[in-house]
Amino acid sequence: MKGRLRHLAIGGLVSLALTLATAVLSAWPSWQSLPEDSALIRVSFSVSGARNCRDRTAEELAALPRNMRRKRVCERRRSPVRLSIGIDGATLFDAAIPPGGLSGTGPSRVYRRFEVPAGDHRITLRLQTDPAAPDKAVTAVHEVTLDPGQNMAIDFDTTTGSFVLY
Repeated sequence: MKGRLRHLAIGGLVSLALTLATAVLSAWPSWQSLPEDSALIRVSFSVSGARNCRDRTAEELAALPRNMRRKRVCERRRSPVRLSIGIDGATLFDAAIPPGGLSGTGPSRVYRRFEVPAGDHRITLRLQTDPAAPDKAVTAVHEVTLDPGQNMAIDFDTTTGSFVLY
C-alpha cells in the first residue's frame, strides 16, 4: 500500500511538471507571424478560363456523319487566366495562371499572400479569363485601411463576376 501511494505521488508530480512546462512553452518565446507594422493580403479563388471555340465550315460538316454534325466545336483545354494586382500604383503581382487538371480542363486556382505595410492603400485588381477578349477583363479598385497584423482576403465571385474583399 505504501509503495502504491508513492507511485501515485510520483505520477502526479510528473503530470504536474508536464502541464506546467506546456503552459510555459505556450506563452514563451513570444512569436508573431508578421512584423508589427505589417498586414497580410491573401488572394484565393478559382475561376475557369475561356475555351477556344470555332464554327465548322460547310465542307467539314458535310464530311461528318449525320449524328456528329455539331456546328460549333471547342478545344478541350481551357485558356490560362491572367491576374494583375497593384497596390498604390506599383505592380504587386502579374501572371498567367494555367488551368488545372491533367488535360487543362479544370479551373485556374490562385493562392497568393502578400505582406504589405499597414495603413491606407489603393488596391487595383484585374482578371482576364479570355485572352481573345482583353476588353472584357474584370477590373476593380478598392480603397482599404489595413491595421497592423490584419489579414485581408480577396476572393472572386463567379456568379456576380466581381472581386470580394473580406
